[in-house]
Amino acid sequence: MISDRAISVTQISMYIKNIFDSEELLENIDVFGEVSDFNISRGIAYFSLKDENALLPCVAFDGSSLLSVKNGDMVIATGTPKYYVKGGRLSFNIKRLTPYGIGNLFEQFLRLKQTLDNEGLFDEAHKKKIDIKKIKRIGVVSSESGAVIQDIINIVSRRNPNVDIVLFPVKVQGVNAELDICNGINFFSNYDGVDVIVVARGGGSLEDLQPFNTEIVARAVYSSNKPVVSAVGHETDFTIIDFVADLRAPTPSAAAELLTENIMEQRYSLDDKLKRLVKSMTQLIDNQNLKLNYSINKIAMIADSFINEINYVITLKQTKLNKLNPEEIMKLGYAKVNRGDEIIVSAKTTKVGDNLELTFIDGKVNVVRR
Repeated sequence: MISDRAISVTQISMYIKNIFDSEELLENIDVFGEVSDFNISRGIAYFSLKDENALLPCVAFDGSSLLSVKNGDMVIATGTPKYYVKGGRLSFNIKRLTPYGIGNLFEQFLRLKQTLDNEGLFDEAHKKKIDIKKIKRIGVVSSESGAVIQDIINIVSRRNPNVDIVLFPVKVQGVNAELDICNGINFFSNYDGVDVIVVARGGGSLEDLQPFNTEIVARAVYSSNKPVVSAVGHETDFTIIDFVADLRAPTPSAAAELLTENIMEQRYSLDDKLKRLVKSMTQLIDNQNLKLNYSINKIAMIADSFINEINYVITLKQTKLNKLNPEEIMKLGYAKVNRGDEIIVSAKTTKVGDNLELTFIDGKVNVVRR
């Protein structure tokens, strides 16, 4: 049962709206603060004005006139607060924005930068050398979600699969994010399992990057026992730890490339050189084989010529010897004449009654001279 004192949501909302609408002192007032969460949709600008203790939602229906506005700007906003019943939301409707200083966050950035610079935290003499040939494991302080850690893993594994990645997951923006980041840096600083530390996150507004512009994180980087690489934001973003770190990488992906040798490219180059060497050796062997075959053929030709000449001489001598062979002479009808053991070479040396032995090619015949 509804109480007689209860009113509807619409009634209370309309009551609040009427208070704002009837209060003339709230018409066209000036409010100064820092721009945050600025974006334009369909020509309407939505953002917040904030200071250290409060935040005021704002809307400017002529968003095209605010294209130069960005997060971190300190401005004076002229307008009227409105309460929207349907959405249950208070909004400061802005007619005009004028610059007011350069923004508290940026002022803090400049003050801290100057302080740390005066203390020598940016001096090159304190920066540690990084030998990428000795890097076997990289400690990464970053968010465990999002593209940053995946980009680092992908690039490192592609360039040098022998290098490991160890992640210390942290918040990279928001309340107490700087404490998370310090814990990650301090952990890896005292952990022998990594050779270098990468502090990384993607791009963002000055407000988004605020944890990396804090003194506690800057001093953790400076005190680290291991080399620290700052890989925060995009190439145009600068944070305090960029100046303190031993090396600043323009992006997280660039950090992965700077810390790894491209052994895969070296391997491909070596394979290519090996193939060219094998090709050269094959050509050299083929050329030597051609020369060797030419020499062998030449020697064979000389040997054949020499052998043919020897054979010709031998044939001539063989022919000559054959002509001097008694058997060859006997084939012509000649016979050998013996008288006992005496060889008869002239008829004058014989007399009637001598017993003679005639030797022919195919046998012997005994005769008596008459």
